[in-house]
Amino acid sequence: MKALVLREMCSLNQCPTPLELVDLPVPHPQAGEILIRVAACGICHTELDEIEGRTSPPQFPVVPGHEVVGYVEQLGAGVTVHQLGDRVGVGWIHSSSGDEHENVSPQFQATGRDVNGGYAEYMTAPANYAYPIPDCFRSAEAAPLLCAGAIGYRAVRLTGIQDGQTLGLTGFGGSAHLVLQMVRHQFPNTRVFVFARHPEVQQFALELGAAWAGHTEDRAPEPLDAIIDTTPAWKPVVEGLANLAPGGRLVINAIRKEESDKEALLKLSYHEHLWMEREIKTVANITQFDIREFLPLAAEIPIRPEVATYSLDQANQALVELKQGRIKGAKVLVMEK
Repeated sequence: MKALVLREMCSLNQCPTPLELVDLPVPHPQAGEILIRVAACGICHTELDEIEGRTSPPQFPVVPGHEVVGYVEQLGAGVTVHQLGDRVGVGWIHSSSGDEHENVSPQFQATGRDVNGGYAEYMTAPANYAYPIPDCFRSAEAAPLLCAGAIGYRAVRLTGIQDGQTLGLTGFGGSAHLVLQMVRHQFPNTRVFVFARHPEVQQFALELGAAWAGHTEDRAPEPLDAIIDTTPAWKPVVEGLANLAPGGRLVINAIRKEESDKEALLKLSYHEHLWMEREIKTVANITQFDIREFLPLAAEIPIRPEVATYSLDQANQALVELKQGRIKGAKVLVMEK
C-alpha cells in the first residue's frame, strides 16, 4: 500500500518535505481490531507538532494522520460492532482506559503518533474506537469532524457557556469554523466574535455568521463570557484574556504551543488579564464519547466543513501551507476519487 512516513523530527522551515511516500505491507487486524481502507484523512496542526517535536512520536518511522474516514475491509477476531463495507471514522484517540477520563489516562494512545495513522491507503484501529459516519457527509467532509469538530465540541462544553452569553474564537481554521456553525445551532442567542490575522479569514467568519471579526490584537465590541483559542501561539492567550469579562473563561484548545512568540507572556498583567476571577482551562486530547456525541449532532445541524483536498503525494505541500497560516477551513488528503 502507499503510505507517508515520518522518519525523524525536523523544522518545516528548514525541511519542507518531512514525509516520505513509500510502499508498506497492508496491516493485518489483531483481535478486536478492524482493517480500514482509507478514503480520506484530515490534516491537523497536531501533525506539525509531531514533525517538529512538540509532541514527538515514541518511535520512527510512523505514519501520521488522525482524522480518518474509510471502509471496513476486514474484521479481527471477536469484532461484532462493525460489518464489512461499513464507513467508519477514527480520531486522535486510538485507544485508552475506556472510562470518562480516558483522555487524561496514562493508557491514552494517539492515532498517527503512538501507532500508525491514516496518511495511507490502509490502517488498523480498535473496533470500539471507530465510529459510524452519517450518510449526509462525503468522506472528505467527514474527516475534519473526527478531530477538529469533535475537539471543538469538547472545547465548547468546557467553556460552560449558556445561550445568550458571548463567545470569542481566536484563530479560525479547521476547528473554529466548525465550532461557529455548532454554536449557532446550540446557542442561537449567543453572539460569536472571531479573532484572526488575515482579512480573508475574517470575511469567511462573517459569511458563516460571526457577529464581528477582527485582528488577534483587537478588542471585541464588548467583554466576552468565554473564548476558545485554537492557535499554536502565545500572543492570542494574552490578548484573549484581555477580552474576557469578569468571571470569563479562556479555553486553550491546542496539544502544544510553539516557542517562537513565548516572550508575549512577559506582557501578562495580573490586574488586566487575570484578576476579577478570570479563568484559563485547557483541552486535553479527546474521548470516544466526545466523538460519539458530536457526529450525530453534526449531521442534525448539519455542519458543512469547508475543505481543500490534496492527494497523498501533495501532503508535504499542504503541511507547509498550514505552517504558513494559509488556512481557510480544513485540509484533507483524499485517497478515493
